Amino acid sequence: MAQVTVMIDGKAYRMACEEGQEDHLTELATRFDQYVSHLKSQFGEIGDLRLTVMAGIMVMDELSEVDRKLKNLQTEADGLKQGRVAALSDQQKSEEVLASALSEVTSQIHELAAKLSGKAAPASH
Repeated sequence: MAQVTVMIDGKAYRMACEEGQEDHLTELATRFDQYVSHLKSQFGEIGDLRLTVMAGIMVMDELSEVDRKLKNLQTEADGLKQGRVAALSDQQKSEEVLASALSEVTSQIHELAAKLSGKAAPASH
């Protein structure tokens, strides 16, 4: 297990993480520190615990908003997929109708070609 020292509000915290995740953990800590610094600049010295709780709530609020947007996008994507399936179904039906019409026209052309080549009895006038 890897060890990383991160800085939050000017204090060093030694943390363990999986091998290869050191940079990611450092980046997360830096981003969290930005929340703490922002709150500290707004409210001053209100205590480390209170700052940490407020920063955590801000992060959760943003996460909640991202989650809501993700669900909306997923719903929209599902709707688009269903529309595409319906469109493909309509396209398949159209292709079947077209194939049937082409088959009928092909049969008529073959019959006409046979008549013209003398293989079938000529039509009476």
